[in-house]
Amino acid sequence: MQLPELVNTFGHSIQKRFGHKVHKLTINANFTCPNRDGVKGRGGCSFCNNASFNPNTTQKIDIEKQLKSGSKVVVKRTGAKKYIAYFQAYTNTYADVSSLDELYQSVLERENVIGISVGTRPDCLPIEVMELLQKYRDAGHFVCLELGLQSANNKTLENVNRGHDFNDYLQAIAKVRKYNIDICTHLIVGLPGENPEESLITLNKVLDAGVNGLKLHPLHVVKNTTLAKQWQNNKYTPLDIKDYVNVAAEMIRNTPAEIVFHRITGTAKRDILLAPEWCSKKWIVLNRIAENLHQFGAQGHNTNSPFRGK
Repeated sequence: MQLPELVNTFGHSIQKRFGHKVHKLTINANFTCPNRDGVKGRGGCSFCNNASFNPNTTQKIDIEKQLKSGSKVVVKRTGAKKYIAYFQAYTNTYADVSSLDELYQSVLERENVIGISVGTRPDCLPIEVMELLQKYRDAGHFVCLELGLQSANNKTLENVNRGHDFNDYLQAIAKVRKYNIDICTHLIVGLPGENPEESLITLNKVLDAGVNGLKLHPLHVVKNTTLAKQWQNNKYTPLDIKDYVNVAAEMIRNTPAEIVFHRITGTAKRDILLAPEWCSKKWIVLNRIAENLHQFGAQGHNTNSPFRGK
């Protein structure tokens, strides 16, 4: 069975919504983060090096060129000619609202861009930003907020230096829901000190709070991070592929069918990835998750069983 038959994937969901293929184009708009510039902390999260997942992080090119370059790749790969601009790197609501409006509008004015997806933190959502995003949604644009949470365990959040707690996330969710804007929450599997059951506890708390979408990522160790030093000093052991597949599949099974999975694994570039090596093999991970879901039950099929699988 194909993955969209087992999981409510973003690509399949957005195609049904608009009647044609739509693809996210990743944008680096040179934002920073309050957990890096001293407002909340210095150095950012222990695992954070945006170059690990953002292809434009080290490229000093403007947004229009990023969109053109990304769209050329997408057309060849998927045939999609309509796009959602995904502001990904760091905290993309961390600026005054007039600057944000100018930035977002410059992208939404492009003919083939049907909306924006904005990556941010739960503690960076002032009312003015919510009203701005509501304005775009009311004008007919697709708008989604992607909230980095990673874990509902406050001890874990402190250990990885997130700079916020789970209550900040709950307050953010309550605020966003008042504006009827789609919410996608990012969760990381394999955080230091967490076992598989902890990932399910986080999932259930997030589902109880109310979301439209989820992103699952394995924790990978990349260069120039605090986590890299911990790994090199044998203070952190990454998950193996079997454990990640089992945990991710069980989380998917425990998620209602209407929730959209924007991603069920994550990769890092080989030139900065330290461990685990399998995090550079996206399709192997996806295929194994699909096998597990096919064997033990797809999304929404809550087995109430211990973790299982190949």
